[in-house]
Amino acid sequence: MAVRLKDRYLNEITPALIQKFNYTTVMQVPKIEKVVINMGVGEAVSNSKVLDAAVNDMQLISGQKPIITKSKKSIAGFKLRENMPIGVKVTLRGERMYYFLDKLFNITLARVRDFHGVSSKAFDGRGNYTLGLKEQLIFPEIEYDKIDKVRGMDIVIVTTAKTDEESRELLTQMGMPFAK
Repeated sequence: MAVRLKDRYLNEITPALIQKFNYTTVMQVPKIEKVVINMGVGEAVSNSKVLDAAVNDMQLISGQKPIITKSKKSIAGFKLRENMPIGVKVTLRGERMYYFLDKLFNITLARVRDFHGVSSKAFDGRGNYTLGLKEQLIFPEIEYDKIDKVRGMDIVIVTTAKTDEESRELLTQMGMPFAK
């Protein structure tokens, strides 16, 4: 399944992008470099068991063991000390990344209620796209009965595109369901 999206990228999307943006060489064609999935677990401050559940969910979703992110500085108002574990993140590259994106575009996003497409305004000006999800339930690997709490996550798709326009075209061709 992972190979499916990669093959389409190499055989269909690359020539289409070369034609649209008049690239002179294949190396100019933007590609997806990595996908970073980040899940902030703020309540881990008072209850460290929450973190284990988040790590499990993340591992199921991405197929890779996440790393635990720690706080950089203390914030008394949040009862937060420096170096406390407050989140989990995963960086996907290569085959796993294509597999995850294929699954995200074609299966996962279709399971969101009242889904009209993702915002086309979430580009950062340098060709990267950020997508926020409110719950981990929309992933087919997560079993409804086994979750302790609904957690959201950020998915950042990092591309080599120079502009948002190029990046948008790349993601559209790959099957990202942008809102009309």
